[in-house]
Amino acid sequence: MSTFETGMWLKLMQQDKYSLGRALRPFSFSVALITCLVGIVSAASQTDFSYVAAVLILLGALLLQAGVNLINDHADLQHLKSSIARARVVRNFRIGLTCVLLAAVVGIYLISYAGLGLLALLLVGLAGALGYTVEPVNFKRRGLAVVLVFWLMGVLMVCGSYYILAGEINWLIFWRSVPVSLISSLLLLANEIRDIDSDRDEGIRTLSVRLGLRRARMLYVLLLLSVIAIATTLWSLGLIANFWWLASAPIIWLLYKQQLDAAGRAALPPASGRFFMLFGLLYCLSL
Repeated sequence: MSTFETGMWLKLMQQDKYSLGRALRPFSFSVALITCLVGIVSAASQTDFSYVAAVLILLGALLLQAGVNLINDHADLQHLKSSIARARVVRNFRIGLTCVLLAAVVGIYLISYAGLGLLALLLVGLAGALGYTVEPVNFKRRGLAVVLVFWLMGVLMVCGSYYILAGEINWLIFWRSVPVSLISSLLLLANEIRDIDSDRDEGIRTLSVRLGLRRARMLYVLLLLSVIAIATTLWSLGLIANFWWLASAPIIWLLYKQQLDAAGRAALPPASGRFFMLFGLLYCLSL
């Protein structure tokens, strides 16, 4: 392949990275769905459980997830030379803000239902979502996104969903949130591993770029094993009732094999998303 052809191919790949479908990252919607379901299922025994509120929780979470995904690439704007890629990033950012605003509308209704205590949780989530890639905070550029996602798209969403329906937060719901919160981080890490070369070339210092491919892959496997180990510990302590989630454990070997080569890493995020969905649904059944 000539230098010209290589340059054209890289330009097309960069443009595709910022297409609406890829920027939306539909595989990551399992994060919003599962984390909220853990909180909802944990609160299902409440005598005044509201199915309407539960549906709105899921809707608001999916809108927020879409918004975060679409504004995620905004910090890349200063590194992009392609006018097409830049235009797509701006378009995605505007759509993402619209999704965040719609999620805020749902949140306002839920505040009227659950009380002002929910407002503090939503403000923390909104600040984290905007600070994810927006300067001057930009957690992604600082290599903190994987840690941030654990709290904002994991613990906070599980505990927030439970709080809306039960009116309280306790240590039981926090510990129940840990396995799915780890997979939230794992899913973002899979996305970073897939894009590690392009992020490095564009000067985007994600955690995976800082660690290097070998250590990022090691962290990915460690998170996978931690999910099963912590879920097993929760079951042994009686904090979850059953162990249906264990049926998803064999997939860990497949994900381990997939992240070993470049072709497998290219499809690692959607594969991780499918694992999240399977583990999450079985985990909810176990509660």
